[in-house]
Amino acid sequence: MKFTNHIICHLGDAKNSKIMSNNQRIYIGTAGWSYDDWEGIVYPASAPKSFDRLRFLATYFNVIEINSSFYHPPAAKTVMSWLRRTADLHDFQFTLKLWQRFTHERESFPEAHEIQMVQHGLNLLKDSRRLAALLMQFPWSYKYSQQNLDWLKRLIDLFHDFTPVVEVRHNSWLNEEFIEFLKKGNVGFANIDQPVIGNSISLTNYYTGSVAYVRFHGRNYKNWFRENASPAERYDYLYSLEELENIRKKIEQLIEFSPKSIFIFNNHFRGQA
Repeated sequence: MKFTNHIICHLGDAKNSKIMSNNQRIYIGTAGWSYDDWEGIVYPASAPKSFDRLRFLATYFNVIEINSSFYHPPAAKTVMSWLRRTADLHDFQFTLKLWQRFTHERESFPEAHEIQMVQHGLNLLKDSRRLAALLMQFPWSYKYSQQNLDWLKRLIDLFHDFTPVVEVRHNSWLNEEFIEFLKKGNVGFANIDQPVIGNSISLTNYYTGSVAYVRFHGRNYKNWFRENASPAERYDYLYSLEELENIRKKIEQLIEFSPKSIFIFNNHFRGQA
């Protein structure tokens, strides 16, 4: 955790920076927590079955991005369990990744019961004041077009009350029309650090909504675009202190203008986040 602690110290050092105010909040955490390969690295080795990974991680960080919701909306009892296990951590927040049915499976628009499944869990988090943002993550193949923009507009209309943040990975989206659309709608833009190949998006510092959002995917050029590479292989990357320092310089302006900034580390393999 020392690498994340390094960037926490720089981002939160009010004595050495003019970017902080009493009303600004910085949230730093990881994407997910249920990783067996973290045992003996982040989590204790040979931990008992009763060991609570979420609870353990939430005592170190003030936000966690829920990854499992990308594969299926969480059941109400699951959300209530998350809330119960972090109830006394008053500053702790969740961000939730939108179900892939809405972002990756776009042959037909989701039906009413599918929308309700997602909104139910979001409402539980929001009503408990634990929802920091809803992340809408799209693949690199999702390029800027009127059809794709119309799809996105429908999603934003559905989930506008849940602080939506849009992650796109193709640089065709980096145009004035799209950025202005997000600003007018108070919709966040997910600034991402990832391997930059071809038309990929490099790290930006856009602030378009009520929260500023940055996701760190690592820089594993070898496996990022390799066909059939596993998630562990793609996200197997440890940022150096020099890289984090260069990132800090780029995103200081984000923090200066945003009352709430969220930084999620997704380079999760073997606890490198």
